[in-house]
Amino acid sequence: MFDREKLRDLRAAVERWKQTTLARTLARRPERRAEFSGVSGRTVRRVYTPLDVAEQDYLRDLGLPGEYPFTRGIHATGYRGRLWTMRMFAGFGTAEETNARYHYLLSQGNTGLSVAFDLPTLMGYDSDAPEALGEFGKCGVAVSSLQDMEILFRDIPLGQVSTSMTINSPAATLWAFYILAAERQGVPKAKLRGTIQNDILKEYQAQKEYIFPPAPSMRLVTDTIEYGTRHLPQWNTISISGYHIREAGATAAQELAFTLANGMEYVRWALRRGLAVDDFAPRLSFFFNVHNDFFEEIAKLRAARRIWAREMRETFGARNPRSWYMRFHTQTAGVTLTAQQPEINIARVAIQALAAVLGGAQSLHTNSMDEALALPSEHAVTIALRTQQIIAHESGVPNTVDPLGGSYYVERLTNELEEEAYDYFRRIEQIGGVLAAIETGFFQQEIADAAHRFQQEVDAGERIIVGVNAYAGEEPPAIPLLEMDPQGYERQVARLEALRRSRDGDAVARALDALREAARGEANLMPYIIEAARAYATLGEITDALREVFGVYREKTVI
Repeated sequence: MFDREKLRDLRAAVERWKQTTLARTLARRPERRAEFSGVSGRTVRRVYTPLDVAEQDYLRDLGLPGEYPFTRGIHATGYRGRLWTMRMFAGFGTAEETNARYHYLLSQGNTGLSVAFDLPTLMGYDSDAPEALGEFGKCGVAVSSLQDMEILFRDIPLGQVSTSMTINSPAATLWAFYILAAERQGVPKAKLRGTIQNDILKEYQAQKEYIFPPAPSMRLVTDTIEYGTRHLPQWNTISISGYHIREAGATAAQELAFTLANGMEYVRWALRRGLAVDDFAPRLSFFFNVHNDFFEEIAKLRAARRIWAREMRETFGARNPRSWYMRFHTQTAGVTLTAQQPEINIARVAIQALAAVLGGAQSLHTNSMDEALALPSEHAVTIALRTQQIIAHESGVPNTVDPLGGSYYVERLTNELEEEAYDYFRRIEQIGGVLAAIETGFFQQEIADAAHRFQQEVDAGERIIVGVNAYAGEEPPAIPLLEMDPQGYERQVARLEALRRSRDGDAVARALDALREAARGEANLMPYIIEAARAYATLGEITDALREVFGVYREKTVI
């Protein structure tokens, strides 16, 4: 991209600068430390020039917005045509309480809904199961049946909103509840828009909310991809998630590499099922963390688009340009939020959100300042939403596409992250693929080692966390915290008991028997799960039926 003679002149100029201007400055005022590094530990150079991107070919490596390889974005006009979806993640207590929060968010300008489920729901248990004791509504909303899903979206037109649901092991069942809740509203499947996370591979690698062993879990994911391809053309049946990998302590390069490796594994399973790549690939979506290292996060998102486009076109033979698109949601980094001085989390979130927008996200959730202390209050979540709205309408950032494209630093970072990702791809392939790498503990060990290194730096004071190991204050937090209905658990249990008494028990038994029998064979399980949900079988009953056939997963210890 650069003239060779001019590069020689520049190299000479840089050497002269080091010997004169830089040397005089360092003699008068030494730098604050010997080496500077980002959050992931990558060394950051003093200055970047065209020499750092001398081998870059503009059309091959960057291209124009909306054109392969999509480094500069998948849409030609960026945010000039349409802003990103402001999709605030929300859920707590009972379905009634969360429904009220959804109505509030929509009234404040939220443009998409995103459901957080509580831990029992994430693990496939009903709210009144012994295993669920003490966890009701703590990290999200409790949904134990179709009835709860109907209440959760009461008076919200499901044919008009886009809904994301962060659910993995029991994703097929919660999706069935949603499909049927929409059916009760008169909305056909083909008109539904939204996403189920449904990314089971990262559960084994990082988040640990798995139920079944990897192979039957992958079968369920493939069943949903196939069913969505046939019946829900506007639905994203998987959101391949790096977010939780990063939250567990991974570096930016690890998040990038492991997420894309997982994505390619899902593609392989769908192809083995007999699906044509261009039939399902356009509905694959991704979910990335946006951490504190501003430029690294922007570069990570740009590298992700380029890698995915190349792999879909050259490795998997996709011919539809929409199959090359990496469409992704982003969320600011929950792990960076501090209980100390929670108000300063507003600044952290604003910086992270700006990085997501400069990186070209299609959808964004901004965390609330109080999340290290409790689920978000209405006050805190409003500030988080307003942060996005200020970036959208006051910053000027959305006015041009990929405004940091061409930055020597950003382009070099993009290239470095891409190189590190491919190094990981090779290592995973040498182990035997993603499932083999899970079984050997490769991903888990890599993430644990990275988390340990980071924490050591914090403990030693080598990495400053404002309000924690520097600039600490003694004042206790003085912000309002969310208070949930203290009778919510009792009301949820009573509703479940009434549901079990009022439904047709024989119909439930027949539907669960049919599901077990189908699970023993090779049929797509989505129609059987939907029929069980239609009979008002509960989440726990459906999950137990599958546990009987598939068994449960026990992770090997990584030391």
